[in-house]
Amino acid sequence: MSANMSTERQQFNGLMRLLHWLMAAMVLTMLFIGIGMVASLGDYHLLLSIHRPLGIAILILVVIRLVTRLSSTLPPFPATMSPQERLAAHASEVLLYTLLFVQPLVGWAMLSAARYPIVLFGPVHLFPILPHNVMMYSVLRQTHTVVAYLFFLAFLAHFGAVLFHTLIVRDGLLSRMLPGRARAR
Repeated sequence: MSANMSTERQQFNGLMRLLHWLMAAMVLTMLFIGIGMVASLGDYHLLLSIHRPLGIAILILVVIRLVTRLSSTLPPFPATMSPQERLAAHASEVLLYTLLFVQPLVGWAMLSAARYPIVLFGPVHLFPILPHNVMMYSVLRQTHTVVAYLFFLAFLAHFGAVLFHTLIVRDGLLSRMLPGRARAR
């Protein structure tokens, strides 16, 4: 077997790695924007004008990422991972994909129920996905907040697991998602 084939199997494909890091940057940006929206009324409208299109971009990318994920061969987990760790990694992946998909949809539905214009940029608006309903808006607003906290906790767990495998176990888990070529282990 050639070294190139062996290396390819140790990493996610290039598109998956690009989407992962692009979405990681977008999600971190969204977390900081969300904190800023809660903490600063002075910048609220500016932050909201960034938050809406970024949320829709994340929704589009998570669909692309899921299709790519389901149609790709994945690198194996490191041999150091127990069956329980593999199950936890798979469950957290499902949770993160679900939250990445649900959160923008909840935001879109919330704005629709409030009858707020859903401006992406300039004259480009999204259509409402729910009819005007103040009670539904209230429920969706709370849901949007709860999902944001759940996502933040899931993100921290994901980040913590990667740090554990990178710094403590040192099994090359992170190299599966890093740009460039992974060295054979």
